[in-house]
Amino acid sequence: MRLPPPLGPGNPDIGEMKARRDIPGLISALRHPDTDVQWKAAAALGSFGPEAIRELIAGLSTRHRAVKLGIIEALGEIRDPLAVDPLVSHLGDASVEVRWEAALALGEIGDARAVAPLLPGLRDPDRYVRYGTALALGKLGWAPASDEEAGYRLLGLQDWAGLTALGAPAVPALSLALADREKTIRRRAVEVLGEIGSPAAIPAIQAGLRDPDDEVRWQAVLAGPRCGIDPMYLPRGLAQRPRTRKNPLIAGFLNLILPGQGYLYLGRWWGVLVFQVDVTATLWLFATAGDQSTYDLLLPIYVILAAHAWYLAGRMPEM
Repeated sequence: MRLPPPLGPGNPDIGEMKARRDIPGLISALRHPDTDVQWKAAAALGSFGPEAIRELIAGLSTRHRAVKLGIIEALGEIRDPLAVDPLVSHLGDASVEVRWEAALALGEIGDARAVAPLLPGLRDPDRYVRYGTALALGKLGWAPASDEEAGYRLLGLQDWAGLTALGAPAVPALSLALADREKTIRRRAVEVLGEIGSPAAIPAIQAGLRDPDDEVRWQAVLAGPRCGIDPMYLPRGLAQRPRTRKNPLIAGFLNLILPGQGYLYLGRWWGVLVFQVDVTATLWLFATAGDQSTYDLLLPIYVILAAHAWYLAGRMPEM
């Protein structure tokens, strides 16, 4: 389906288009930059019921994310089983929001055919998709077939108390959480693994020791002995973490070309003062001594500042 062109400037009259039952116009309004217009257009489309279903399904072929989200929202409102297969095909969409919305819409439709395609969403790397999938499966009356599946469902809902109570079967789900982009999720997962205290969690704890976030690593250190890791191992595991430190060459180069900026790069607030003094001194020297004399006078100072920033960066501890 070729979508109609985007609407012109100004907010469209969604109420008037709804009264005219202008389905193409409302689909076009989903591309409007104002999210309030998008929501109203999606709600209007959803109010049409099965009358709009075929045009909405055809519109799912668009690459425009806002349009796709609005159409999926409307399909979830209409709850027509004809939308199940098209929505299932979007559970693997590259967009987190589309996957999340598609899962929620399938839950609203309530067709049991969606259960099997939804299940992989409990293992999605994104927490929003996991959450939407868990909610949808709950509306579809799905019950986990094993304790491990129950763990993935609890993770989707971020029911940390439930995961703790589940015990060792929750370890696979918590291990998945350690790959989440959000550090607070990773930190909480390691804490729960420590509370469970199962040796099955050792590989996950080892991964936590290598986490780029210091809080996650610290929780892994605390959880390790509870899961059976010898405390003597922990320093070796921690030594495998990503090393981050300020680059001495960058600090020196910045101070050479913009005195003070190298210090700011190192987190030294007084770099601002050095920069201001340099600007003032440079302007005064240009006015009184000329270009060449200014260059001859300031270059040795810049070299000294560059060497100092390089020295400071080299002495800073690894993060």
